[in-house]
Amino acid sequence: MVDSSDIHSASILVVDDLEANVRLLERMLHDAGYTSVASTMDPYEVCNLHRKNRYDLILLDLQMPGMDGFQVMEGLKEIETDGYLPVLVITAQSDHKLRALQAGAKDFVSKPFDLTEVRTRIHNMLEVRLLHKKLHSYNDILEQRVRERTADLQKSHQETIFTMTRAAEYKDKDTGAHVQRVSYYCSVLSERLGMDPGFRDKVFFASPMHDIGKIGIPDHILLKPDGFTPDEWDVMKGHAPLGAKILGNSKSPYLIMGAEIALNHHERWDGGGYPSGLKGEAIPLSARIMNICDIYDALRSKRPYKPAFDHSEALDIITRGDGRIQPEHFDTAVLEAFKQDHESFRDIFETYTTSTSFDSGI
Repeated sequence: MVDSSDIHSASILVVDDLEANVRLLERMLHDAGYTSVASTMDPYEVCNLHRKNRYDLILLDLQMPGMDGFQVMEGLKEIETDGYLPVLVITAQSDHKLRALQAGAKDFVSKPFDLTEVRTRIHNMLEVRLLHKKLHSYNDILEQRVRERTADLQKSHQETIFTMTRAAEYKDKDTGAHVQRVSYYCSVLSERLGMDPGFRDKVFFASPMHDIGKIGIPDHILLKPDGFTPDEWDVMKGHAPLGAKILGNSKSPYLIMGAEIALNHHERWDGGGYPSGLKGEAIPLSARIMNICDIYDALRSKRPYKPAFDHSEALDIITRGDGRIQPEHFDTAVLEAFKQDHESFRDIFETYTTSTSFDSGI
């Protein structure tokens, strides 16, 4: 409901080219208790006045020289972008009434005035107008609350990611810089592939969790400085399904994609990967992107069993192959995107080489 005091303090503009009509309406409004009444006899002023004052109601004469009421309403529509035109038209011609309502006016009064009718229509229109404004304001508040809640949820999801990634860092001191870099690699490739901002946001935050399953791998295998035995390799490959299990059954879009990447980022385009031997587009795109990013970073990084390759060597191995890594291991579209953006990979690696902690600054 709207209080009577709110209705009587609502702002009203009277528009009529006849001074007698303006004075009559002003007096009637003041006598009825309205305290914020303005007027003009110049129709060209109406839009500027409304843009400045945002009247709750405009009493608008339709027949005015130079610019009629219909033209004034067209101008008001450009200001009232929500589609609600707070106009009560005044007309002596019956055929103008329907046309005015079709043009956006909310009601009409006929000339000559019946002052009781005019007062009633004004009161009713202002009540509806103020209720409309309250509803609009309430909707704005709800939208703001939804935005704030969404931001809170996103922050919560990201904090979960950071916590889980720090757990993986605890097992492997090289993880911090690596996960920062793969976030940026994946984002670069996703943009090159034309993925929408939502996908790029998810892959940026989900990709650092690709090796989260390694927290379940025994240290004597995970940190072994030389090659694995067949049995050890079977245990090591188990980090992929284990990571998916850790991240699974979540409603967070980041963790859902994180589980998808964790499970599938060692699958190969030609079907020669693990754990499921998936082939081609049966492998989720997020994992296909992660696969080439992970391999590039591994090639660039020093390991107990291998030296660090420079950018040109890593690029040559990925695009030409070296026996162990072959171009057919990668999605052809993802490989092409990598070729086009390989210099960005070089720059990312050189920028993030010594980080020891994954945080929201990535």
